[in-house]
Amino acid sequence: MRNLKRTRSLFVGAGLVALLAVLAVGQTVLEKTAAAQSKTGVQAPRFEVDPLWPKPLPNHWILGQTIGVWVDTDDHVWIVHRSSATLAANEKGLELKTSDCCAGAPPVLEFDQAGNLLRHWGGPGAGYEWPEGNHGISIDYKGNVWIGGNGAPDSHILKFTKDGKFLMQVGKKGARRKAGAKAGTNEGDAAGYVGGSNDQVSFGRVAKVFVDQKANEAYVADGYLNKRVAVLDADTGKMKRWWGAYGNKPDDTPLPAYDPAAPPAKQFRNPVHCADMSVDRLVYVCDRVGDRLQVFTPEGKFVKEGFFDKDTKASGSAWDIAFSKDPQQKYIFMADGMNDKVHILDRQTLQEVTTFGDGGRQPGQFFGVHSIAIDSKGNLYTTETWEGKRLQRFVYKGMGLVTKPDQGTVWPATATR
Repeated sequence: MRNLKRTRSLFVGAGLVALLAVLAVGQTVLEKTAAAQSKTGVQAPRFEVDPLWPKPLPNHWILGQTIGVWVDTDDHVWIVHRSSATLAANEKGLELKTSDCCAGAPPVLEFDQAGNLLRHWGGPGAGYEWPEGNHGISIDYKGNVWIGGNGAPDSHILKFTKDGKFLMQVGKKGARRKAGAKAGTNEGDAAGYVGGSNDQVSFGRVAKVFVDQKANEAYVADGYLNKRVAVLDADTGKMKRWWGAYGNKPDDTPLPAYDPAAPPAKQFRNPVHCADMSVDRLVYVCDRVGDRLQVFTPEGKFVKEGFFDKDTKASGSAWDIAFSKDPQQKYIFMADGMNDKVHILDRQTLQEVTTFGDGGRQPGQFFGVHSIAIDSKGNLYTTETWEGKRLQRFVYKGMGLVTKPDQGTVWPATATR
């Protein structure tokens, strides 16, 4: 009996030693795997497209070029699009009395988190001049809706209530007209119009407006013809200050065509496409065709800049930005309509962490991703211009290891819906 107990003890002991050895080997493998992953991947916000959002529009409505998106304090998603003006004849048969489908939706649309359409309005009306090419939408801290315009005569911005009641027009349509002016060769140049980047009343084809609650000031990305950021009193529209690239006084002298090998231009290129403020009160400006973000203090003092896909020509890489929802806003999400992807940037260093997206018409792909916004849960919303003509939602899946610099289409990992 004693021999049996001794044999059993030896057996158990040997098994325990073997188990510990296996665990040790397993731990070593895990450590080596983690070390290898840390060398080939980074921690980054991860997203999956929601292919069933938003819900279909009523009334046979469809979207035209969709050139603005914003998420308000209720997590409602607002877009502005160009409706029938950018639809082909075979897309608006209902309007042309040739078929039962379709018709352009009203320019301004509001959706809830479930993708239901809540409100719709916009277009010409009494007391204001609707832009020829409405462009960009934002909702300020008081719940007012701001809209710019980049049509050839658009040199003004508009302010409405959420129900579409007109509140204010700043600038006058057609202020940049000059008979005989040549078109030029850069994006934004139009025959018969010239820039006025030091005009204290009107603008030059505004891309987007952001309102700072603390100072009650509106930052205007101005624009497709002008080359500046303009800052207004958000109640009166009175211009308070403005600046160009590197904080220089704006100069509307035409720039040569963008050359990636040339020194960076000392003025913004057209269009100046966004001007958004972070939680630490820095203003990030999209110099779209210059493939760069420039960062300023609210007074217009230059802080730093970053370049992205610098070899991108034509319409450039820096289209619009949104900040991550952590308290420090660690990340910037930048829409890039020429390369059809979203860049994820470290906000402090302006270094790229990863990208997602690819060209195409499937959910999660892009054809001219133009504008980007984020809700309180960290979900992203994008709109597309050109032939993209749509709104998409990308669900935030938390932080995780990303092993590819360019993730491509972020299709859902499961097909449970």
